This record gives sequence, structure tokens and C-alpha cells, in this order.
Amino acid sequence: MKSLAVQFRSFNGCARLLMVQQFTINTAFYMLMPYLAVHLAAGLGMAAWAVGLVLGVRNFTQQGMFLVGGTLADRLGYKPVIVVGCVLRTVGFGLLGFVSSLPALVVASAATGFAGALFNPAVRAYLAQEAGERRVEAFAAFNVFYQAGMFVGPLVGLVLLAADFRLICSVAAVLFLALTVIQLRMLPVRKETPSDESTGVLADWRTVIANRPFLLFALAMIGSYVLSFQVYLALPLQAHRAAPDRGDAVTTALFTVSAAVAVAGQLKITAWARARWSSQRAIVYGIALMGAAFLPLLIDAGPTTRGTGPLAWTAALSPLFAAVALLALGTAMVYPFEMDTVVSLAGGRLVATHYGLYNTVAGLGITLGNLTTGAVWDAADRLGHPELTWWVLAATGAFCAGSVGLLARSGRLTARPEPELAAAAS
Repeated sequence: MKSLAVQFRSFNGCARLLMVQQFTINTAFYMLMPYLAVHLAAGLGMAAWAVGLVLGVRNFTQQGMFLVGGTLADRLGYKPVIVVGCVLRTVGFGLLGFVSSLPALVVASAATGFAGALFNPAVRAYLAQEAGERRVEAFAAFNVFYQAGMFVGPLVGLVLLAADFRLICSVAAVLFLALTVIQLRMLPVRKETPSDESTGVLADWRTVIANRPFLLFALAMIGSYVLSFQVYLALPLQAHRAAPDRGDAVTTALFTVSAAVAVAGQLKITAWARARWSSQRAIVYGIALMGAAFLPLLIDAGPTTRGTGPLAWTAALSPLFAAVALLALGTAMVYPFEMDTVVSLAGGRLVATHYGLYNTVAGLGITLGNLTTGAVWDAADRLGHPELTWWVLAATGAFCAGSVGLLARSGRLTARPEPELAAAAS
């Protein structure tokens, strides 16, 4: 933690505020969202389709509107877009705890989703601008705060849930309200540079879409997002398969290990990789490690029960915990270099818009990837060969790493001249 403190203090006040802000955003979000489905179904007695609708609206409005959020950030400036996003989260989270009709819940869910679409690309573009040449280091530190919020949030929510779900919503809303006030007072106004106000939004979108190396990189990286999302899908399913009567407890432990690896190891992993490889090679090796993370699961010791001895528990669960640790290591290796590559391929122009489209592509890829993973899981079960799921995920990692490697070798991932660098050269 000492190295994190030193790294954190080495950035300017604005960058530090963005990191702390992301910790607060994730803490508030994850203290509420894991328990929302149960509240809607058990607390309000809603049908499963209605619960799915409320949750689906949030995901759709966030993933589908990232491009809009990034464009607004480049057009209006990062600060106002971040502030409006926090206001929307304040209202949305407040409503989720105190309304019970389906239309009102849909509106609240849409507000929370659109809020994420607003501040997600804006925060990353803002941090990239503030960090300058230290973008990789900044995103490494940023990810520590990001992962810490994901870890703390559910624990706080679990404690508050013992009192009332409305208390969770109230605390989350208050956190976002406090963020809004702090940002209004402390965040300086920043805008994408350079800015050409004579062009329209569609022209900006055409510019981003015409950036072929960026689009190819975004498409090649889809597999990495599908793999990282398995901590929410395939790995919890495997936890319940390996420990049928303790699946929830094992799943919680998996999340703990994943967050602990990121929080404790992110800065060291980034420094180690940066000292040895280029950004492109670090991404390739990191994705390859993410794919290889599923290979330990080929060792199947069968399900365990409460009466099973400690050796059997160790044999059954060790591959699962090895997989989640390796997946977290690979993700930590990739993330800072990936975020830096997006800025490099954007050439420092329309950075938030590039992040917005990048997140949209990743979100669509995750949706399709989850459908495919679920279908493979069911088919593997029917065939009596559960190991097929792990082979498919490992192959996904190999294909994704190979695709990024091909782009790098062809020169398509070469950084474009950024505005200040281009000005200095001329």
C-alpha cells in the first residue's frame, strides 16, 4: 500500500480526485446493484420478466449510450458531463429505493444507466489528459481504486441490507450527491483539445469510425472482455458445481481473490511488464494469460459436500481459485496499456468519443459472448464433457491475443501524432 500512496501523491490534484471519485462511484454502485434483483422479486413481488426488464434497461441505456456520453464530453467539456452523470445517479438510486411501480422503476433504472454512459468515457478521457505521458501509470493506479470500490461496495451493501434495502439506496444516493458537490467545487473545467466547433456530431462520429486501426483494435479486444466477464458467469456456475451446498460462499471468495489480486498487485504488475515489454506486447501476453487461466479447470475432482474432507475440498476448489487469480493477473496486466492504446490510436483527438465507442463495442461483445458461453455450457453438460467450456474460453484468449499480435506486427497499432507532439514537431 505504501507504493500506491507514493504513486497516488505523484499525480496532480485533479487526477487524484478522479481516482478517489471512481472508488466512490464503484462503492455506491456495487453496494446496491447486487441486491436489486432480490429486492424487486422478493421485496416488491415482481414477476421475473419485470425484474429482467428493469435490469435490462439499465444495461441497455449504459452500453448503448456510451458513444453519446463520450461525444457530449468532447463537445461540452469533461466536468459538466461528469457532474450531470452523478446527478442522474443520485436521482436514480434514490428512486429505486422508494418507488414500486414498474414505469417508475424503469425510469430510475434508465437514469442510472445513462449516468454511467455519461461519466465513464469522460472520466477516462479526463484522466488521460491530466496524466499526459504518464497515462499507463495513471490507469494502473486508477484500476486499483476501481477494483477496491467493487470489493468494498457489496460488503457495505450486505451490512446495510440487514436494516432495509431503502437504506442502501439512500446511502448510495447520498454518496453520489456528495460527489456532485465536490466536483462542482473542486474539478477544474477541461475540454477535449483541440476542439473544432465548426464540425457537427455526425462528423465527429465519422472521424472516429473512419479510424480503422482503432476499430480493429476494439474488435480484437472483445475476447478479453468476454473472458474477464466470466467471473460473473462461468466461474460462479463452476463454484456451484464444485460445491453445491456452499456455492454462494465460494463465489464470494472468488470475488475477494479477484479484487485482492488487482488491488495488491496492479502497480507491481504494470511496472514489471513496462520494464520488459512494449505496450502492445504486454496486452498480447496479458490476454494470453487470461485465456490460459481457464486451463486449470480442466482438472475435475468432482463435486464436494459438507461431509467431504479437507483434501477433497482443496482438490475441488484449487483449480477454481487458480483460475480466478490468473484471470485477475492477466486483466491487471492488460488494462493500463489497453486504455493508453485507445488514446494513442485516437491521436489525442476526440478521446472521450473514442472511449465511448470502444465501450459500446465491448458491451455488445460481452452480451454476445455471454450468450455463446451459456450455450456452450449447456451443450457441454448435455454431452457429459464440461471441460469443453474451458477449452472454448482458452481458445478465445488465444484467438484474441493472436489478433492483437497481428495488428501490432502489421504496424496498425502505431501511435498517431498527438496535438502537442505534432505542434512541437512542426
